[in-house]
Amino acid sequence: MNTRRHVRAMAAAYKAMYYCSGIFTAGHTPERIEADVFTGVSPVWESLFPEMPAEIDERNKTVAVTYLPDMPPRIAAWRPGLGSTQLPIGATLDAVKYLPRLSEDIIIPNTDDEPWPQGDKDATVTLPSTQADALDRVVKNAFDGEVYGGITWGVVIVKDGKIVSEHYDNNRGYDMHTPHRTNSAAKGFAVSVVGAAVKQGLIDIYEKAPLPEWHTPGDPRGQITINDLLHMCSGLYTERAGNPQQELYFGGVAAAERSARNIFDCMPGKRWVYAGSDTILAVRAVRTAMRNDARFHLFPFQEIFWKTGMTRTNTETDWNGDFLMSGQAWSTARDFARFGLLYLNDGVWNGERILPEGWSEYVATPAPDQPQMPDGRGYGAQFWLFGPKQGLPEGVYAAAGARGQYSMVIPSRNVVIVRRGFDIMDEQGQGGFRLTRFAADVLDALETRAA
Repeated sequence: MNTRRHVRAMAAAYKAMYYCSGIFTAGHTPERIEADVFTGVSPVWESLFPEMPAEIDERNKTVAVTYLPDMPPRIAAWRPGLGSTQLPIGATLDAVKYLPRLSEDIIIPNTDDEPWPQGDKDATVTLPSTQADALDRVVKNAFDGEVYGGITWGVVIVKDGKIVSEHYDNNRGYDMHTPHRTNSAAKGFAVSVVGAAVKQGLIDIYEKAPLPEWHTPGDPRGQITINDLLHMCSGLYTERAGNPQQELYFGGVAAAERSARNIFDCMPGKRWVYAGSDTILAVRAVRTAMRNDARFHLFPFQEIFWKTGMTRTNTETDWNGDFLMSGQAWSTARDFARFGLLYLNDGVWNGERILPEGWSEYVATPAPDQPQMPDGRGYGAQFWLFGPKQGLPEGVYAAAGARGQYSMVIPSRNVVIVRRGFDIMDEQGQGGFRLTRFAADVLDALETRAA
């Protein structure tokens, strides 16, 4: 049970982080951010947001939210490429200068004018009218909140490498270049960073994770492999799904302090528990193996995002420099489509192999232990797995995040389905987007033939 003071500290950090990324990454107004993500969070936090004033510094790109009279405000600071990072509780604006940054000579590429999928030129194709009409009906239904539920802001359908349908909620100010938070869909980015590191010979996922916190003689955590972490089977103690993720996202705790120093609950590889710390530690293992923070902080961008045209995607760090790639990233719907295409092509992009051969099969292979989900979906390595039990073809997998962020790969149909949203779940777990029903309807529409 969090104390009243700590609840206020976390709510203030949530407000600071979403303002900071929403304004400086996505270009939204505070009013737009409040409407999109300040509801459906926590009734307690929602009651606190209005009484916590935010100071937005446009010049220095910081947001400071006052939450207690005897404490400094909770502060989030934005940097090019790396996006926003919250300072630890008690830190002042002076600490911003110590945050990790990309080198000033790094220029984020602009590939918009290049051919799709590297850029946006000639990205779409027109389907035969019968297929186009059927697909258009399905996609429009994704926005009405009735047929599939949820609150949708973007949908992109890719077939045979080209966009065959794309729609956005323009009334909210979203389009193909608008990034928003990915939540746990970023776990797909994380396993890709690990894959790129494997491809370059930096790590072996089947060896013990090279984390210094676990290498004291006699420490049983030294048995954990990166493979265990990617399968959510580390054995580290977790009280509930996602814990201690909120402390990392909004409590100001560094991953090296909270995640890496967690205790064992069971032996590695034996029990599946959805824990963001496993994801964060897998990426931290890459950092440790690399032994070069400047290179590490550029690695996701230079080796994955920028190579694949995902130039409006960023992934954020904690104040200690570890990527919180379990969910703290921002990306556009088109970048989600590009990401799906990377996996549809088994990690090859424009003739260059970015991920190891067979990496798509690796992430789509069931983990040694499986979640017990009502619809029977499974889990691979940071991707959710779907198939006939969910009314879909065999071998479907998706990067998926809270509030309805999806990049679904359907290899047998050469299709990628992207859906982005602001879904609000009730206490019974209702209110989300019915992804598998939507995906099945999309596939049916693509198979429609003229009468």
